[in-house]
Amino acid sequence: MIKPLKLSYNDITLEPLTMSHTQDLAQACQDGKLWETVYTSVPSPETMTAYIDKAYHMEDRIAFAVIDETTGKAIGSTSFYNIMPMVKRLEIGYTWYAKSYWRSRVNTTCKLMLMTHAFETLGYKTIGLRTDIINKQSQRAIERLGLLKDGIIRGDRIRQDDTITDSVVYSMTIDEWPKAKTKLLEKLANYE
Repeated sequence: MIKPLKLSYNDITLEPLTMSHTQDLAQACQDGKLWETVYTSVPSPETMTAYIDKAYHMEDRIAFAVIDETTGKAIGSTSFYNIMPMVKRLEIGYTWYAKSYWRSRVNTTCKLMLMTHAFETLGYKTIGLRTDIINKQSQRAIERLGLLKDGIIRGDRIRQDDTITDSVVYSMTIDEWPKAKTKLLEKLANYE
């Protein structure tokens, strides 16, 4: 199993998600009232403690707080999950950031750190991401990261409003990683 770790790059740190992040994340989710978005699973300020506790106790999930090093504050969360060591596959998800960080260097930086660690340090062969079928913004963001669309899984999750929805699934293999990494680094250079 993957052990909790700390990764830093480009003024962003990913560190194990703990209760010490509750206050920052309760503020971060209010930036855009993200818990009101039907197609994401962002906790409300009132449910942040339960969210962190659940993430900590999930057996196949390594949850991170996303820290903006310029402020020292947690601005969101992301995770490795669906970790399958036997086939060297994992997914990156449960990702959310305060709305003021959307369309910034943060998501690209986080995904670069996570994919680099998974492919180059852990030796994983495939990384997957998925999003709600109506979340076109996330689909475009995933495609900009260089992942390829595998297809749609129908009726595989429940939205925050208790409706059943479909997921669009993407993946990247170790063979596709070098080209994608180069593009991600170029993209980050353009944010400067």
